[in-house]
Parts: sequence; C-alpha cells; structure tokens
Amino acid sequence: MKTSRLACALASVLTVGIATSAMAEVAVNIHYLKQVLETPPTLSNLDPIPEDLGMVGAELGLQDNSTTGRFLGQTYALTVTEVYEGEDFAEAVRAALAETDLLVLDAGTDQILQAADLPEAAGALLFNSGSGDAALRGTGCRARLLHTLPSDAMRADALMQFFVTRRWDEIALIAGDRPDDQAWADTLEASARKFGLSFGARKTWVFDADMRRNASQEVPLFTQDLGDYDVLLVADAADDFARYISYNTWRPRPVAGSEGLRPVAWHRVVEQWGAAQLQSRFEKLAERPMLDRDYAAWAAMRAIGEAVTRTGAADAETLRSFMLSPDFELAGFKGAPLTFRSWNGQLRQPIPLVQERALVAQAPLEGFLHQRTELDTLGLDQPESGCTAFDN
Repeated sequence: MKTSRLACALASVLTVGIATSAMAEVAVNIHYLKQVLETPPTLSNLDPIPEDLGMVGAELGLQDNSTTGRFLGQTYALTVTEVYEGEDFAEAVRAALAETDLLVLDAGTDQILQAADLPEAAGALLFNSGSGDAALRGTGCRARLLHTLPSDAMRADALMQFFVTRRWDEIALIAGDRPDDQAWADTLEASARKFGLSFGARKTWVFDADMRRNASQEVPLFTQDLGDYDVLLVADAADDFARYISYNTWRPRPVAGSEGLRPVAWHRVVEQWGAAQLQSRFEKLAERPMLDRDYAAWAAMRAIGEAVTRTGAADAETLRSFMLSPDFELAGFKGAPLTFRSWNGQLRQPIPLVQERALVAQAPLEGFLHQRTELDTLGLDQPESGCTAFDN
C-alpha cells in the first residue's frame, strides 16, 4: 500500500482587495483510493495502461479547486492511496475515513460495495470513478455513493442512438471470453433491444494465436457465418483482440464498441466547449492525454469544489444534499451542465462517440426526447433503475 499527500495552500486574497476577515475559512480534505491490479496479458503492447491513470485527474481537480478556493478562504488537500492486489481495500478505506468523510474510489464493483457498506462510511460521501457496472446504479446502489464515471449502460445507449439515427438496424456481435467482455456484450445487447434494433448473431472470441500475423486469415473465416448485418459490435474490455477486427471482416461493415466507433467518457479528440483548454492543462501535468478514469476522478474533485464554493461547507451531509439538489451544476467541458440523478447518484453527462482521430458525434443525439432532460435517455432512467436507497 502506498500513500502520498498533495496540498494546495491558501493564498492571501488581500492582493486582489478582498477582505478575508469576512470569510469563514474552510479546509477540505479528500482521499483518493486506487485499486491497483495486474493487467491481463494481451496480444498487443501498443497502448499500455498508464500507471498514474485516474490519479492525475484527481490532482488536476485539486489544482482547479484551489484556484477558486484561494479567493474564498478555502484550502484543499488530497491524499492518494494505492492498494495493491492482495492487500485489504476495506482496511485502507477505514484508515481514510478516520481522516476525512470525502472519498474518491477508483476500484472494481466488489471493492466499492465493501467501502460503501462499512459502518464507518455511514455518514461519508463516496465517489465511484472506476466502475461502470450498471448494478451500482440499480438494485445495488448505495445512498452515500455517487458516480462520476458513466455507466456501461450510458455508453451502450449512446451507441444505439447513433445506430438508430443512421438506420443501422441489424447488429452482430463478437465478445471476448473474459467475464468483463461478456458483461459488456450483455449490456450492448440489452441496449440494442431497448432501442428496438435487431440483434442477430453473437460469437465468442477464443483465439490465442498471434493476430499480428494471422488476423487477415483468421478474422474473415471467424466472421463469415455472422450473416448479414449493418454494424459489427466488438466487446473487448481488456483491449486485447478488437484492434484486429476492423478491415478484416468477411463483409465490409463498420465496427463499433471496443474498436472503431467507441463511446467514452473522455477522449483527446473532444475539443469543443473549452475542452481543448482542459486537455492542455492535463497534458502539461501528465505528459499524456486524459482518459476516462482521469476525467471521472477530475469530475469528482470538481463536484466537491463546486459544492463547497456554493454552500461554504465541507461536511459530507451538506455537500451530498446540495449535489443531489436542482441547484447543483458542474461545468464539465461537454457542452451541457452536468448534474447528479437524485434517484441513484449518477452524474448526468453527454457521451462522446469517437474514432481515434476525430469526434464523430455526441449523445444524446437530436430526436431522443425526455420529459426531464435528454441526458436521461442515456443509461438507467428512474423507473427502470430499481434503486431505492435514495428514496429518503
């Protein structure tokens, strides 16, 4: 287990002529806990997972909060703990809760539930920046747990809206054989049926050969019996084989999901709505582009900062109540204000649909309407969520 601490000191606001004597100073301590797992072997090493994934997003959020906070009598401190495979994640959470009631969790579903169910967390405010599992927003929701990472259902629905718009009605799917591949495939299939699309053949990818040499021979044969379809979905959560599918299929069709057209929380090709400025600041800090979990950690930090600024408080109960109220909005550089769903704690946000070198579209797409907000056409809406923990 490795722990480090970052702090941004309160700068004097007398230099800009604001009297601090009228302000109540607020100290905000946040703990970011990251579960560090050994990544499974993949066919390619071209895109290694950054060791600081998520952590730099939290650090940038700390800087942004402190930029505003220094004029309002607010100081922010961030403690980062990495919990390695085999170590006790729940124990690390207990230690963090002994110091603060504001936690950002970059971990898997099981670890997040362990944290949320601890007696010590009963009065805390936890943010999920690492798991897209829809169950955490559904029947497995927890009242003290908010989600800044989009759910897998939100990302799948974004894709299906695009398919409906393009009239790509017939879908085939290839999924890896790992549990997370199959879970992503199940989510894509459920979303396709939700939007009335025809879901055809589904095959499981079980090859262990070197596709860098054999893709042009193996993939056409593997996809030959999928029948006809408008678009081929690929579910490859580990980024193992998906890159070898495009341009090698038996039928010349677009590829989407884990390759080709991808639904993401964030990507370097998002440049509108001031996003280029966020990208630039992140790359200066990390020397790499911002990724989904970086954005989710940044959004969690900024949600805290925005709530502290608006309420003047730093306790979990006050911040949670404000975040779930109609008065909360977060500028997330996505073209629409981000807000939390009051029934399950999910941060509403547009979903970019990207290919590697360009933004193709951003969901929700035009024509998908909702009585509350079009953002609620993505993911579990209130009637279908099954979450009751937020009822009171």
